[in-house]
Amino acid sequence: MLNIVSSNEPRSLKRKRGAAVSLSPLRVSSTPLLHGPHTYKDPALNIRDLERLILKSRQYYNNISTLLACMTSSEVSQFRIHEAVLALCRIFSRLMARGGMTAPQHLDKNESMVVEWLRRKYEEYCDNLLDSLANGTSEEKRTSLTVLMQLFREEYSGQNSNEELTWNKGIFPSIVQVVINLITRDRIQETFIEEYVEQCADIRFYTFQTLTRFASTKNITASLDGVISMLIAVNASDGAEERIEPLYIDPPKRRSKTYSRAAQRRVAQDAWMVVLRRSLTVVQRKSLLRAMPHRIAPAFLKPEILMDFLIDSFETAGPVSLLALAGLFHLMQVKNLDYPQFYLKLYSLLDFQVLHSKHRSRFFRLLEGFLASTHLPTILVASFVKRLSRLCLGAPPPAIVVVVPWIYNLLKNHPTCTFMIQRDNHQAERKVRFPAAEFHDSFRMDENDPMFTQAIESSLWEIETLQSHYHPNVAAISRIVSEQFTKQGYNVEDFLDHTYGSMLGTELEQAMTKAPVIEYEIPKHILVANSEETPDLQSSVAQLWDLEATMDE
Repeated sequence: MLNIVSSNEPRSLKRKRGAAVSLSPLRVSSTPLLHGPHTYKDPALNIRDLERLILKSRQYYNNISTLLACMTSSEVSQFRIHEAVLALCRIFSRLMARGGMTAPQHLDKNESMVVEWLRRKYEEYCDNLLDSLANGTSEEKRTSLTVLMQLFREEYSGQNSNEELTWNKGIFPSIVQVVINLITRDRIQETFIEEYVEQCADIRFYTFQTLTRFASTKNITASLDGVISMLIAVNASDGAEERIEPLYIDPPKRRSKTYSRAAQRRVAQDAWMVVLRRSLTVVQRKSLLRAMPHRIAPAFLKPEILMDFLIDSFETAGPVSLLALAGLFHLMQVKNLDYPQFYLKLYSLLDFQVLHSKHRSRFFRLLEGFLASTHLPTILVASFVKRLSRLCLGAPPPAIVVVVPWIYNLLKNHPTCTFMIQRDNHQAERKVRFPAAEFHDSFRMDENDPMFTQAIESSLWEIETLQSHYHPNVAAISRIVSEQFTKQGYNVEDFLDHTYGSMLGTELEQAMTKAPVIEYEIPKHILVANSEETPDLQSSVAQLWDLEATMDE
């Protein structure tokens, strides 16, 4: 009978990495396994010989415990640990291929004990690999990931069980659970997605299913960032509906699952819906909204169900509202969804803070796309032009140099708004009768609906006011609206990255064509009268106050 040394050892007492372990002689047979007992410090320990003996006869199965202990010992070199990991992978793969890891019903009690012992050692080996995948070095993580995926393939191939049960109850969910928490460390999550998820349709399908289950649990708040990161990285729909994709595991003759793009989009939609229904932080919501056009919306078979999430996101102040509108605009433009209040909500974002925000560049990039259509109503376009012109009166120079070219482009695309540049607000008869009549702008700044602001009846006197701005760059660029519209348009991207520092640097780098006017002779004293050498040069402060007499008192 096979004497298994650790058959009664509980799984909770498995050795941990870094623990000092001493090897006792193996009691498998009366003949020594090698030339006497070995410890981990003995360089004669040959892992290849241990592997060969294990695969040769069942009486040497106790050497599996030796290799497991070697794998987690701190007294063994990294090279031998690597050898032990690969040797155990080959051993368990061969055992699963032979059917040695399964226990049919007709087996006797002793044989069943052997199979049960092998299963516990296999679970211990997988637990060590998962621990290395989570906490090891970069090289150990990559090796552990490769070995775990290879073991999963052998585990699946060695079983005749249900396909769904193998993917959902085997080691694959444990692999995904560890990879979820490896968002930025050692690029393991990227490696898993690039080498496995994106390459094989079955892995992609069950990855979505696994992420759905993890996102549904109540205590996943700490790992929700990892779930979102993986969902964003995996492309569920690339337009290749008819392309036959390779599978990681050969399916049975009767395939219980189809891995078409429609099926993958269905499970991806389920995963996204679970995530979108959770309580999200502002950072998580912003990540989802940025991925909405190119990752989330294409994965949905019914994109209209995203409307509720986008409308709720708009209620969040700050840049989240703008990102939500970008998602709504994508659904309107690409998916032909109707949202009549889009421009009403966009107009509500134009306040005095928008031109002072650090997200100003992103705002104008999106705003340019929102108002790019030439079929928009003239009243609507005039309201946006007028409101931004009014906001420029209190805006910093870097924001003004963006707004003015943007207004130029909008007027160029909508010629019916150009008469706002020069409008006589008083008729000739009224000027004669009421020469001192007070100027009144018909634009209603406090109106929330852009269709009722009466901006079309006003003028762009704010832009003319900016032509007298204290900053020369602002004054110069404001004059483009008063000149003939011979230029086809301005590239707004050229003005988006301007700051106070960049504008000052531009002025300092310009070559001086004319020397500036300065004081003829700089006084040596500022607060008191000059010395006897220059008695005629008196400080202005000294002429007003006698500071020396004050100090003497």
